[in-house]
Amino acid sequence: AVVSTQSTGATVSVVPSAGSLIIKALKEPHRDRKKVKNISHSGNITMDDIIEIARTMRPRPGARYLSGTCKEILGTAQSVGCTVDGQPPHDLIDAINNGDVE
Repeated sequence: AVVSTQSTGATVSVVPSAGSLIIKALKEPHRDRKKVKNISHSGNITMDDIIEIARTMRPRPGARYLSGTCKEILGTAQSVGCTVDGQPPHDLIDAINNGDVE
C-alpha cells in the first residue's frame, strides 16, 4: 500500500500482488479458500496480459525498466503454474535476456 499525505488528509492506494493479477487474468471461477486447497492453475495467458500486469504493478517492483518488471511477473507465473502463449514462462525470461523479445 502506498500512503501519500497532503496538508489535511492522507490518501491510500493499493497495488495488488502479481499472483492475484495473474490468477485474475486466467479467468478461473471463484473458489472457497477455506474448503479448496492446493489448487493448480494450469491455464494459459498471453504476453499482452503479462505486459498489462507489469504496467499495473509498475510503481511497486524494484526493476528499473518494464522488461525487468515483466520478468518478475513471468517468474510469478511460473510459480503459479500457468503457461504464457503456450510456453513455459522461463523460456520467455530467457528470450528477454537474449534480446529476442522486446
